[in-house]
Amino acid sequence: MKISAGPLAGLLIIEPSVFSDERGYFFETFQQHRYAEHGIPPFVQDNSSHSKRHVVRGLHYQLPHGQGKLVWVTRGEVWDVMVDIRVKSPTFGQWFAMTLNEKTHTQIYIPPGFAHGFCVLSDAADFHYKCTDFYKPGAEHGIAWNDPTINIPWPVKTPLLSPKDAKYPPLHEIAHEQLF
Repeated sequence: MKISAGPLAGLLIIEPSVFSDERGYFFETFQQHRYAEHGIPPFVQDNSSHSKRHVVRGLHYQLPHGQGKLVWVTRGEVWDVMVDIRVKSPTFGQWFAMTLNEKTHTQIYIPPGFAHGFCVLSDAADFHYKCTDFYKPGAEHGIAWNDPTINIPWPVKTPLLSPKDAKYPPLHEIAHEQLF
């Protein structure tokens, strides 16, 4: 397993050791002691989503009860996006994205303080994430996926969005008390 720092403070890119042969492959998706050695806290909830091509989920965050997330794809391919929403961070409002897919099995650890979302690039994708805090319906928030100030070059112009995701405001309209 190789763990490296992402371009925004706190993000970790994890390349697991994958053992492949003619039967398929095997890899550890999580091992508490090994991940803790790199500062990744314990997880309390696992989630999975299945989405079709051009679905955009996000940009989501939870406050209070911020969630750190360990994310990866087991089927298909997504373009995964993180936006720094830590008001006092030198990279506040900046984003980072990378492709996650079933071939590389790359994972990303996203600490609390980031809004997160993804766009499905393949016909379908199964996306998994472990969370450091429980989901709290009253604490969910989001940022407009197409916020012109953040200017994320999404790989789709007319995504399939949930009604909730379609209504989130741009970052500059969110009070700092509703950010990290």
